[in-house]
Amino acid sequence: MRKLTVSACIALLCMAFGCSLEKGTIRADKYSVTRPILIDTTYFIDYVADIHSIKNVDIRSRVKGYLDAILVDEGMPVKKGQVLFRISSQEYKEDLLKAKANLKNAIAEAKSAELNVQNVKVLVDKNVVSKTELDMAHAKLDALNANIEEARSHEVSAQLKLSFTEVRAPFDGILDRIPNKVGSLIDEGTLLTTLSDNSEVYAYFNVSEKEYLDFKSDVSGSYSKSVKLILANNEEHKYLGQIETIEGEFDNATGSIAFRARFENPDKLLKHGSTGKVRLTRTVKSALIIPQKCAFEIQDRMFVYVVDKHNIVTARSVVPQLRIPHLYIIASGISPNDKFIYEGIQDVKEGMEVSPEFVSLKTIISQF
Repeated sequence: MRKLTVSACIALLCMAFGCSLEKGTIRADKYSVTRPILIDTTYFIDYVADIHSIKNVDIRSRVKGYLDAILVDEGMPVKKGQVLFRISSQEYKEDLLKAKANLKNAIAEAKSAELNVQNVKVLVDKNVVSKTELDMAHAKLDALNANIEEARSHEVSAQLKLSFTEVRAPFDGILDRIPNKVGSLIDEGTLLTTLSDNSEVYAYFNVSEKEYLDFKSDVSGSYSKSVKLILANNEEHKYLGQIETIEGEFDNATGSIAFRARFENPDKLLKHGSTGKVRLTRTVKSALIIPQKCAFEIQDRMFVYVVDKHNIVTARSVVPQLRIPHLYIIASGISPNDKFIYEGIQDVKEGMEVSPEFVSLKTIISQF
């Protein structure tokens, strides 16, 4: 009676769940599958950039003295030739007067010597004195003419030093901090402020050796000629830039090389020393793409689960060329005719049979 009851229970369970012990009646699990597609796509790469003014110089004193006047303020725009600072000039004015007096004295002595030469020449012509006396008179005149040149040089030097007591802007720009105050004793070479021309800026960014080689060997023109600048607040600078130059050697410590791009900055928004990101855009023609979520990695190699015509799953290695948002551009390992599992790869095993449900990759991309 006990054996009969167990057999009856087994029969009821089999009927309830539709079980069958016959081979081939177990249904395969359903999985979404898709195919790679070829499209023209554009992607961008961001590089951290340091921003420098097109001109940025230290304004330093060229003479020693007390700072008599500060005629500008920090952060103030100035014009080329505008007086920024005045240094005490009385000492240099006196030096200039002394130099002018020495010059006049040298000129007077030379004129006297010139008259003496004329008188000696008359005496030589009358055979009153020898020609040697005339040669000596000429030599004295030459020496006094040399004194004139030396005195004139001292006058020019004194005039130049006097002009240095007025510190002027070498170009149009924006002033930085002014560390000294009126009355400060200024030595020759003392930093007075810094002047930056921000009408245009340079953005320096480092590129790896591989990316550098790709850029230089780009004969198809896939790289955009213009670059964008992303500011620290993640907003785009309104003016496009151009890559102007590449440095001459790689940094051995980082394996990268520096590029320089120039950006217009008419509203003076960008400042010397600020940071941002240079965005380089590249267009790829006929790129073979797959979704990122369908790929998995094993020991630095990338795989996808390909479904053959018998609906059997096989793990296949693929070589990615580029990674773009939500997608991989594939260099090799799969073709547009291959089907691969899109969702549920964590539950799939090598060699298992599946029931594929095809989903167009274009439909998938439209949902991103």
